[in-house]
Amino acid sequence: MAAGNVEFVRARSDKREYRRLLLPNALECLLISDADTDKAAACMEVGVGSFSDPEGLEGLAHFLEHMLFYASEKYPGEQDYTKYISEHGGSSNAFTSSETTNYYFDVNADNFEEALDRFAQFFIKPLMSEDAVLREIKAVDSEHKKNLLSDGWRMHQLEKHLASKDHPYHKFSTGSWETLETKPKERGLDIRLELLKFYENYSANLMHLVVYGKESLDCIQTLVESLFSHVKNTDQRSFKCPSQPLSAEHLQLLVKAIPIIEGDYLKVSWPVTPNNQFYKESPSRYLSHLIGHEGEGSIFHIIKELGWAMDLVAGESSDSTEYSFFSVGMRLTDAGHDHVEDIIGLVFKYLHLLKEDGIHEWIFSELASINETEFHYQDKVHPVSYVTDIVSSMRLFPPEEWLVGASLPSKYAPNIINMILDELSPERVRILCESKKFEGSTNCAEPWYNTSYAVENVTPYMIQQWIKRAPTEKLYLPKPNIFVPKDLSLKEVQDKVIFPTILRKTPLSRLWYKPDMLFFTPKVNIIIDFHCPLSSHSPEAAVSTSFFVDLLGDYLNAYAYDAQIAGLFYSIYLTSTGFQVSVSGYNDKMRVLLHAIMKQIVNFVVKPNRFSALKETSVKDYQNFNFSQPYSQASYYLSLILEEKKWPLDEKLQALSKLESDSLTNFVAHVLSKTYLECYVQGNIEPGEAESIVQEIEDTIFNTPSSAFKPMSPSQYLIKRVIMLENEIKCRYQIEGLNQKNENSSIVQYIQVHQDDALSNIKLQLFSLISSQPAFNQLRTVEQLGYITYLSLRSDRGVWALEVVIQSTVKDPSYLDSRIDEFFKTFESKIHELSDKDFKRNVKSLIDSKLEKFKNLWEESDFYWGEIQAGTLKFDRVESEVALLRELKKEEFIEFFDEYIKVDAPQRRTVSVQVFSGNHSAEFKKAIAEDDLPKTCRITDIFGFKRSRPLHRSLKGGPGRITMD
Repeated sequence: MAAGNVEFVRARSDKREYRRLLLPNALECLLISDADTDKAAACMEVGVGSFSDPEGLEGLAHFLEHMLFYASEKYPGEQDYTKYISEHGGSSNAFTSSETTNYYFDVNADNFEEALDRFAQFFIKPLMSEDAVLREIKAVDSEHKKNLLSDGWRMHQLEKHLASKDHPYHKFSTGSWETLETKPKERGLDIRLELLKFYENYSANLMHLVVYGKESLDCIQTLVESLFSHVKNTDQRSFKCPSQPLSAEHLQLLVKAIPIIEGDYLKVSWPVTPNNQFYKESPSRYLSHLIGHEGEGSIFHIIKELGWAMDLVAGESSDSTEYSFFSVGMRLTDAGHDHVEDIIGLVFKYLHLLKEDGIHEWIFSELASINETEFHYQDKVHPVSYVTDIVSSMRLFPPEEWLVGASLPSKYAPNIINMILDELSPERVRILCESKKFEGSTNCAEPWYNTSYAVENVTPYMIQQWIKRAPTEKLYLPKPNIFVPKDLSLKEVQDKVIFPTILRKTPLSRLWYKPDMLFFTPKVNIIIDFHCPLSSHSPEAAVSTSFFVDLLGDYLNAYAYDAQIAGLFYSIYLTSTGFQVSVSGYNDKMRVLLHAIMKQIVNFVVKPNRFSALKETSVKDYQNFNFSQPYSQASYYLSLILEEKKWPLDEKLQALSKLESDSLTNFVAHVLSKTYLECYVQGNIEPGEAESIVQEIEDTIFNTPSSAFKPMSPSQYLIKRVIMLENEIKCRYQIEGLNQKNENSSIVQYIQVHQDDALSNIKLQLFSLISSQPAFNQLRTVEQLGYITYLSLRSDRGVWALEVVIQSTVKDPSYLDSRIDEFFKTFESKIHELSDKDFKRNVKSLIDSKLEKFKNLWEESDFYWGEIQAGTLKFDRVESEVALLRELKKEEFIEFFDEYIKVDAPQRRTVSVQVFSGNHSAEFKKAIAEDDLPKTCRITDIFGFKRSRPLHRSLKGGPGRITMD
């Protein structure tokens, strides 16, 4: 047993304690003690992934990952692990990569020991029963079918397909019914025996474990030693794949592929030496910073101004320690598609500039300084995210650098940067172009996803010709970044403010303010909500407001890109009542960025070239909703049914296709002529400065001579409300899926319960806590209805509900609906027979989850701003709901279930939204022809139905609320 005294490189702000531990079975562990944590977490990375799949058993590693969640010799109940985790405020998951498989969970800190014991059994003695094996193959197959029409999966597999056949990168890794059931049976294989044989690769010497708890390091060490020393060490050799999956025949290629969705995409990539071999020199970070830059003089800025591209991403990526790819990817416009050769020429022209201009130490130093600041002022994240992030460092870096990994470049090595730059050559390039314009001109199909494609050779000579024809606009390197923070001092807080307070109120705006009292970090979060009642009164208004917001972001991109690199982020996004500007990050240069954003808003003009490019891609985005997952379509129809003044996508698409630049110019002046600003400022900022910021915004917005902004009177304040469903009535909305080629059908069963009220909230939350895991177990694990299956809470403008979602290829939505009802009927007895002990345990678990502290400034801001935006203003929500939970009687909870949730409850209000795939067209015809049963209502006209229903009251305004006037 070795407990190493490692001197970890750690952030200055990090108060946690760390210890490396090597168990006698060679399992290497990192122990983390955090006395302040409410959640404990663990993550195990096993050095066995899909690259280890035996020949002809594609997806076996992924299938094993699924199977370990079932049962173990010590805990033979099929759901002992997931049930315990979910009942104690936790979550669990896993993922299979090429060379590793990761398992992780979190749980309320007081329940860590028992949760960790159950987790340890994954790696000691799992059962993998015959019955469970067959059921879980169906789950893997359902997961694969969900991905069949997803371009991300399709194109990734196509890139793998066009690689050396004897390299594991070439393989299909998800698994399906065909690879795990049909073909193995044909070969006379018993898949369970193959699974058990494959599990023998899980040896302690290939494992890394991170454990995060609130106990002392000594206590955590004792726990880990007692639980994980039983993991067998069979001294397996770690998988080492051949270095490069691409040979000469796979380079100098242009691959033309047909996607599912509308839109053209270009990806230029090269195989490169993996960056993890030079993580202190960080050559790929230096190059991706320049090649992916979006400021003036960059590749992106030029092709964007020419109207050829909408975005650009550059960087290194890898799923192996042995090889890597550097790629430049972009979304093209139609004009961009016509100029693909010119764009590729421009990329190579920029690479030539980097070689000619040489490597610059000041650029490396600036990046290193930004990375160092980011590391030392990193925000605390949830323990489960932290352990999952760190475990991957343990395999790649020496112990003292586990916490920092590759995030701190420190060695300036121009020769190594040049080495990678030399690898980005015409001789080594692969180009992938996705477009529906290639239909009719492809001659190949990738076997797993049936993606149509064609391959052409691209010689260095051809690329030289493209370079000559590339745009002549001047390319140049970025200037020094003005947004790099210099002042990281903390402001003095005079008044200890617990909750946000109104600091300033005028007819034009209201300012909510809260200083940072918890995190002591030089950061700030500012939200300016533009309440514009004319922004969404029609589909045309909603589309025009959305377009205005998109153009603002487009115009600001070149200037604000440097701010984002330096850790100062902004967003401008649409809301149901206007739009919102948020700025978050280091407070030092925040005012500079905020002022630029406000000036851009006030001086807004429609630039015809950007209008055309954005309109074209926006139309495609609307059209692409047809290709979204069926459960997303069901959720959209549900929102359309529930929300007042929510416009259907087809009407918005129609409005968008008619939108012209002149009409947008006129609309923007119109929409801004009625505006009120709701402002929220939180963080490392003094009250006087917060007031000064809002005063400056008011002056810029309302008092600039050319500004279209005018104040809004209180009577014009816009509220959106939710329809009230009818007691004891079950409504159904049945419709065919928008893409009938998608084999998945889906259902969302929505049970509307109450409007925001502390006592009702805790009862509904308690039911969700108790029922979500059993619902998943019954509907997904036992009945295998579909990979996407869950029961969760939902809130629409403060109206709380339960929703059960299932997406399925095996059963139609009417059948799924009946199984959901059956689950609630069966679960009724579980609620009525709930023991006092189980009731108290669940109540304690909910209390523990509610009392979980904010991890960072952004979480705290989200909570308080959520209360302000909803109009509820329950800043003490947690304390008041916990006090009620402590007093809650089991009988009250059961009464609540009987009144609102159980099937046939007197106040049960239900909508079942059902989306039928082409697979279930016969069932759809049958369903719409059926007569309505008693206490049911068929929705055929969503808007007629909405008009017939009363509305829930708005939470904005009313007794005790803070109103505008």
